[in-house]
Amino acid sequence: MEWIIFLVVAVAVAGGGLWARKYFRHEIERAKRINRANKNR
Repeated sequence: MEWIIFLVVAVAVAGGGLWARKYFRHEIERAKRINRANKNR
């Protein structure tokens, strides 16, 4: 029983991580561009 709970938690964490990366990728890219522009100034 414990391993089923562990498996569900692991799948939820992995799925959430993939969803967050897919959803926030353009925000992260924009932040990187802004940081690079600030460093180059």
